[in-house]
Amino acid sequence: MILAIFDLDNTLIAGDSDYLWGEYLSEIGVVDRERYERLNAGYYQQYQEGTLNINEFLSFSLRPLADHAWTDLYRWRMEFLTKKIAPIVLPKADELIGRHRHQRHQLLIITSTNRFVTEPIADRLGIPHLIATEPEFANGQYTGQVVGTPSFAEGKVTRLHAWLRQKRLTPDEMWCYSDSHNDLPLLEFTTHPVAVDPDPVLHREALARGWSIVSLRS
Repeated sequence: MILAIFDLDNTLIAGDSDYLWGEYLSEIGVVDRERYERLNAGYYQQYQEGTLNINEFLSFSLRPLADHAWTDLYRWRMEFLTKKIAPIVLPKADELIGRHRHQRHQLLIITSTNRFVTEPIADRLGIPHLIATEPEFANGQYTGQVVGTPSFAEGKVTRLHAWLRQKRLTPDEMWCYSDSHNDLPLLEFTTHPVAVDPDPVLHREALARGWSIVSLRS
């Protein structure tokens, strides 16, 4: 069995769904726009620099899920997918996914962005398996807390191990596609790491290690 693993943000889509969800919430006025946009941009910069405290960020990013009824959240999410996500789905990403699907590879997205935001995006891309940061949902309401290990940096490898055990899978090969140096632990774990429109740090690492470098945007 061959497993094809995809990062989502800035890999299969031309943007960061976590950041864009925060931007959307600011635009529709359900969070304090000035404060939220400032913090959202700051955390995104920390992510790019490799200094993000994931637990601190999740306390911030999951708070709106706890502050609003799930009926409103799901309505807002539908509009968010149409306005923010649909325009940035990359045709070449669909082609790449299609090539792996044609070869009957198992398809999996591993993303640090939470499942509430990313599950419908994975559905849109036709990828049946998703490992995402899990927001807690209890008594009909999101709590703002996380269940289990966030799928970020080394946490992606931890979550992948658990997923493979749960599915009773032992892949012969694993392809992995990502744009971010934060995913170096995951890329190192796989047999075919591929840097996709990589950030400068990952680009240097990919060149030094002889990894494939591709673009889904050009």
